[in-house]
Amino acid sequence: MLSSPTVSASSHPVAPLRVAFIGAGRNTELRHLPGLRAQPGVELRSVCNRSPESSRRVAEAWGVARVETDWRAAVAAPDIDAVCVGTWPDLHAELSCAALAAGKHLLCEARMAADLAGAARMAEAAASRPDLVAQLVPAPHTLAYDEEARAVIREGRLGRVREVEVLHRHGEFLDASAPLSWRLQSRHSGINLLTLGIFYEVLLRWLDADARVGELEGRLREATRARGADLPEALRLRGEFPALDGARLSMDLDAIAPADPRLEIRVRGEAGELCWDGRANRLTLREAGGPEREIAAARPDAWRVEEDFVASVREGRPVRRTDFATGLRYMRFTAEARAALRWV
Repeated sequence: MLSSPTVSASSHPVAPLRVAFIGAGRNTELRHLPGLRAQPGVELRSVCNRSPESSRRVAEAWGVARVETDWRAAVAAPDIDAVCVGTWPDLHAELSCAALAAGKHLLCEARMAADLAGAARMAEAAASRPDLVAQLVPAPHTLAYDEEARAVIREGRLGRVREVEVLHRHGEFLDASAPLSWRLQSRHSGINLLTLGIFYEVLLRWLDADARVGELEGRLREATRARGADLPEALRLRGEFPALDGARLSMDLDAIAPADPRLEIRVRGEAGELCWDGRANRLTLREAGGPEREIAAARPDAWRVEEDFVASVREGRPVRRTDFATGLRYMRFTAEARAALRWV
């Protein structure tokens, strides 16, 4: 339960929301700490990072009231109303289930869990506490464009969808001497593969249809494998959407591309093509063989995750992006993809 109401600077009563942070990595410092601190009545009460030193640094930088050396103490503390989990996926299930069992609202970083079993435990824990908010951090790339993309598809402006293509080429992992990313290590990332789950989550928003994996080819350089990597640096997935009359799905993700960076989602139908270009920051539509035209250009930051989380807690709003049911869907797809992985 939230503690007694206080009065904000605008004299409107606001119930304090006291938050503990377990894990305070890059996205937590970039988004969650400033985003939650900006909400009226939110108190940054405690932080437990990987080391006491890093916890103290975060506490001093963001004005967090205290440092915890054991995440269990942060979850159990009676002066905590909500927990923000910002660790790697390998700890998400354990931390999230403990937080919900302790009666805390939960904002958990993506990907949902290290494996499908962990995601299922999280979904079960959330279902057992409908009085609590359980929210996953959404895939961020297309937030400013999702409404237009979904409307185009649902209004039938593409006609029958026949093909969906995701292309993400970059060179983030090209330097084999750079620190090894957690995304290439199953001990931290679990079954999650590059940005596969991220962009599949976007497709769920746009299409609301689950895909079936046909094949998945993965590449991992020997030099990277020798340093402890065991997940692909590049992958190529082919599948289909049974509910969309077998529309084809292709996902080509390459983090060691030496040139020609690309970030695109294309949905092709019998009457048109929708294209989101993440590098150009625009959404375009080509209908009935006509010219390509822009329907949504670059916009101010559409990130409202922390604001939406607080509103769900205080006002009982349903979680829109992203609820645990959606997380379980993308984890099922990820598990199927991981099982189909063939090294090339």
